[in-house]
Amino acid sequence: MPSAARALLALAVLLASAPPARAQDDEAMLLIAHPAFRDIDYRQTVLLAAPAPSGGHVGVIINRPTHSPLSKLFPEHEPSKKVIEPVFYGGPFSRGALVALVKSPGAPGEGTVRMMKNLYLAFRVNTIDQVIETHPNDARYYVGYVFWRPGELKAEIDRGIWSVLGADLDVVFRKDMDGLWDELLQQTRRIRADAGADTAAPRGLLADAQAAALAGAFSNVILPPR
Repeated sequence: MPSAARALLALAVLLASAPPARAQDDEAMLLIAHPAFRDIDYRQTVLLAAPAPSGGHVGVIINRPTHSPLSKLFPEHEPSKKVIEPVFYGGPFSRGALVALVKSPGAPGEGTVRMMKNLYLAFRVNTIDQVIETHPNDARYYVGYVFWRPGELKAEIDRGIWSVLGADLDVVFRKDMDGLWDELLQQTRRIRADAGADTAAPRGLLADAQAAALAGAFSNVILPPR
């Protein structure tokens, strides 16, 4: 876990480019934690991850809803009361920071990372405020997020920590997250069993080499670890 200063530095570097960063439509990934991965932050988790604009990868845990509404975190902010869903736990990086996954055909504002088609991860306070005030339920809100420095996610995939599926907007915004980890884990096992050892992975499940190459595509900037 980085110090607060290093966390702020990583966030500053991540958002250094003025325009919202663009990724290819197929670059976002769903990461399904291996059953033996017992880290308290990641046990039985499903993550959405995509390349960060300045290197490495950024994402959030998508299946950890809290019991707190956004209005409880910001009781003086009247528009927060319009948000229907609870806040989610997004990851151990900058636990005190609020980020938002925003469904939008274009960038919702500055300080955003394009995760996939029609989906942005917003970090800047003024951008998140604008989303809350204008279309609060076209987004999901998280405390904390996950960050991998260049090469780190590839190494984790190579070690078998994560199974990798192509990202799906319906899965990311699924209402009931109970059982999602187990469902996706079983899905990856069925796909591998059906594909066989000598055939290419079918659509939906990224082949190991493809997933590792995708995770290692950005490797020229060193950022603090998670």
